[in-house]
Amino acid sequence: MTTAPHSADAAALLAAADRVTVLTGAGISTDSGIPDFRGPQGVWTRDPAAAAMFDLDTYMSDADVRRRVWLMRRDHPAWTARPNAAHRALTDLDRAGRLRALVTQNIDGLHQAAGTDPAHVLEVHGTLHEVVCMACGLRTPTPEVLARLDDESDPRCRRCGGIQKAATISFGQRLDAAVLEAAIAAAEDCAVFLAVGTSLAVHPVAGLCDVALAHGAPLVIVNAEATPYDGVASAIVRDPIGTALPDLVRRALAD
Repeated sequence: MTTAPHSADAAALLAAADRVTVLTGAGISTDSGIPDFRGPQGVWTRDPAAAAMFDLDTYMSDADVRRRVWLMRRDHPAWTARPNAAHRALTDLDRAGRLRALVTQNIDGLHQAAGTDPAHVLEVHGTLHEVVCMACGLRTPTPEVLARLDDESDPRCRRCGGIQKAATISFGQRLDAAVLEAAIAAAEDCAVFLAVGTSLAVHPVAGLCDVALAHGAPLVIVNAEATPYDGVASAIVRDPIGTALPDLVRRALAD
């Protein structure tokens, strides 16, 4: 087990890799004005009770919770957020033909907004940009549902009247099997596995690190805080993501 908290080591690993699978978490979007969940100033760190609103059973059984969640969705900073330098760096990696897949735990759509090929983005926790009916499965663009909030506090499906929720994964809800399988395949078939801005504390997604390591790929971690996988990482970068990741990618593509 080695830890090498030197950006030069990380850059060398990326430079030698023709297939990089990237896992991103909330930390990559904080520079865009979207707070993370578990960091020192995270949403759940400051208000542990807020996590209850992300529980599927609570949401489905409590109309008051749904009303609060809809208002929270309407006010989400993702609607005005713009991709930052770290998002754009991964787009550069993609355009250089070096990105095997970009697995993201984020729901904000900023990777696609930055220009990364949507076909290469695997949103394991879903997306804020669509709403799904929990009864019939109808998917609707989120802005269309949010526009109804002035008249309806708990907008129901216009096809069947069922309860709707953002097309994101809540606590107690299964991940999309096809998306997870694609993420596992990308972890198996990469030359380097790069984890950016994620606590690596949420499974099964954090377990993609294990998959990549088991198939011989070195693990590079770019994160401000320690993670459970630091002890098996080949390189660790603690510098701010908004500057560290663009620098790593620039060095990797220059070689």
